[in-house]
Amino acid sequence: MSGTARPLPHVLGIDFGGTKVALAVAPAGAMEAPSASAPRAVPGSALEVTRLETRGAEGAAEVVRRTVAACRSLLASRAGELVAVGVSTFGIVRDDVVRLAPNVPGWEGLPLPGLLREEFGGTPVFVANDVKAATAAELRWGNLAGVRDGIYLNLGTGLAAGLVVDGRVARGAHGAAGEIAYLARHADDLRIPRHNGVTAHAQEGPEPAAARAHLEEYVSGVALAERGTELLGSPVTAAQLFDRGDEPRVRTLLEDALDALGLAVANLCVALDPSRVVVGGGMMGAASLIMPRLREAVRQAVPYPPEVVPARFVDDAPLYGAIALALDGDTPTGQAVRPTM
Repeated sequence: MSGTARPLPHVLGIDFGGTKVALAVAPAGAMEAPSASAPRAVPGSALEVTRLETRGAEGAAEVVRRTVAACRSLLASRAGELVAVGVSTFGIVRDDVVRLAPNVPGWEGLPLPGLLREEFGGTPVFVANDVKAATAAELRWGNLAGVRDGIYLNLGTGLAAGLVVDGRVARGAHGAAGEIAYLARHADDLRIPRHNGVTAHAQEGPEPAAARAHLEEYVSGVALAERGTELLGSPVTAAQLFDRGDEPRVRTLLEDALDALGLAVANLCVALDPSRVVVGGGMMGAASLIMPRLREAVRQAVPYPPEVVPARFVDDAPLYGAIALALDGDTPTGQAVRPTM
């Protein structure tokens, strides 16, 4: 029997980044469930990525408008039905708005899920923050595949983790699970202001009670660049610091930072009891220095030390995660942003 093949349905992935927005379309049925011994196949070279500048100074509304226009242009060239949209964004998503995202004007408090729901009509939209999306990519296709309890550690300009609990990416009560940037490094970070002898209560509401991200201010790529610049008296990036690690004062700075990171990761492992920690992000260009320190910290401090391995996805992990969200039909919490019928 002959006839015209029916166009395959597809999904759309969107990754909102601080400097770039990435878009890609993937066939909805291209990646089947894995067997017990083999992970699901990744889109790989079949994934054609469209990129545009975020241009955050123009404001959040304009970023969303240009992104939606680019999505419509991309989809217009595709036959078949759009069955789901997965979205990755910086910050966190809480109560249908973006929080902890001060770097793009208007993004803090932006009702991003609702805006995209309106744009895509009856198509389900699934939204997660960038690190949770990257964790979903590693869980579906990467080095967390088959792991029941694990950690994705993102070492980049910022610092965050994704937590896998019972085979799912944990969101947390406020969407902030894994925001290890806020971990205290020592007791002085926990000094609580008192008024009239009464300890101040943590504030209620959408804004975080913690005013500073102590660990991120010490260990992240931005922090290392700032501390290195102050130490050396001239501008330097984190990558350049690692390249100069044989200089005694630079080595001392890096070892101190990696000790703080190792302590945080070891404590996180004690709390979660993962079988594997997967490490990704831009700082993994210095993996030969970072990974041994993390493995040793975990070995010394954790009762049942997990494996510590590099992430599978070096580039576009949040975009692959956005596609994973769309393909799997849920967010890390299993709650989709669906249109009102």
